[in-house]
Amino acid sequence: MSNRMAVIMAAGKGTRMKSSLYKVLHPICGLPMVEYVKRATQESGVKDIVAVVGHGAEAVQEALGNSVHYALQEEQLGTGHAVQQAAEQLEGRSGHTLVICGDTPLITGDTLNKLFEVHESSGSKATVLTAIAEDSTGYGRIVRNAQGHVERIVEETDATDEERLIKEINTGTFVFDNEALFKSLKNITNGNAQGEYYLTDVLGLLEEAGETVSAYAMDNFEDAIGINDRIALAEATRLMRARIARRHMMNGVTFVNPAATQIEADVTIGQDTVIETGVSLKGNTTIGKNCFIGVNSEIYASEIADNVSITQSTIEESFIDENTGVGPYAHVRPASTIGKNVNIGNFVEIKNSILGDNTKSAHLTYIGDATIGRNVNIGSGTIFVNYDGVNKHRAIVGDDSFIGCNSNILSPVTVGDRSFIAAGTTLTDDVPDEALAISRTDQINIAKYWQKLQKK
Repeated sequence: MSNRMAVIMAAGKGTRMKSSLYKVLHPICGLPMVEYVKRATQESGVKDIVAVVGHGAEAVQEALGNSVHYALQEEQLGTGHAVQQAAEQLEGRSGHTLVICGDTPLITGDTLNKLFEVHESSGSKATVLTAIAEDSTGYGRIVRNAQGHVERIVEETDATDEERLIKEINTGTFVFDNEALFKSLKNITNGNAQGEYYLTDVLGLLEEAGETVSAYAMDNFEDAIGINDRIALAEATRLMRARIARRHMMNGVTFVNPAATQIEADVTIGQDTVIETGVSLKGNTTIGKNCFIGVNSEIYASEIADNVSITQSTIEESFIDENTGVGPYAHVRPASTIGKNVNIGNFVEIKNSILGDNTKSAHLTYIGDATIGRNVNIGSGTIFVNYDGVNKHRAIVGDDSFIGCNSNILSPVTVGDRSFIAAGTTLTDDVPDEALAISRTDQINIAKYWQKLQKK
């Protein structure tokens, strides 16, 4: 493999998106579209990437991080001008340079690798990535000569009736001999209706110099989609979602209705897990083996171990250990750790808490800022009162304890091992091991209260 470099063009604002968010940062399945382009480029064997930024430069740099170099295009004067901005990093180096737009998120590393291979084996100075379109309206057509090399790219407005029938179109992605690319860029002009410097003019200059320009027709036209408006964004999202679901299904995951699930790009799922309709898995979420994720559940940036069942519930930035059940209608909020064989039932909310193995909170409970031991039973209606209006406080409950229904645990407080909290207790003080805590007023029965109400 020769030295492979790349220029990602990510300077445009994308006015047709009608958005304050710069075009290449619009998310598709959890990642900005330019991140997909970067990953595909890296997968094709490119080690040196220069992203040309302009509008929203700082935001684009934050999204792509330190894995690429950056060049600033202060004025957007065309695609050729954009690539010229990478000269400081790439000019004079031997090898081959991919030039790709940052708004083509469906392109794959496999396609780009094949493009490089065709270019390198042909000895061409430039190779165009093309696609076969059933409807080529609006695209530049690829005109090949008798040897199959690219003779020219004809834009639709300039094409003859015969040329408009050509189905092979220009995707806007190219590989160049790096030295020939930057030499030719110095000779392109902006003598056109738009007053811009076009990268495609480099192809004409190379051909005039007697060099060969080749083409590689990619297998799937859909992968060439460029995103210019919200309609194309929605279509790319649909295609990416289907691609992600297919990858998981090929790895042994069952989707009841793949089209009605939202699985983001960085989610991993173990074999024999079942994903039902309406499920949303987001961020760096990991789902283990043999799990069940029920209808309309949402999981964000969490780790779910093997054999976990989640039913119509929301989990955020938390860890759920093996053989635990969550839901229906539970909410596990950030920074929570749930142990093995735990039962989190309906309308239970947990936040910044630890629940030990075999602990149960079956229904209607709020557990906030608490450390709960093993084998604890938390009765219905229990509230861990963690906020005094200024600060949050933490409660600790020991192993094998029992908390009766409708208890209020006023943090900070510690409940010892094997302790009992009677139903209806408002707990304000620590409870020693193996003690019973009870806090109730004496019951008063008022006789003949019904008759008093009737008189009113």
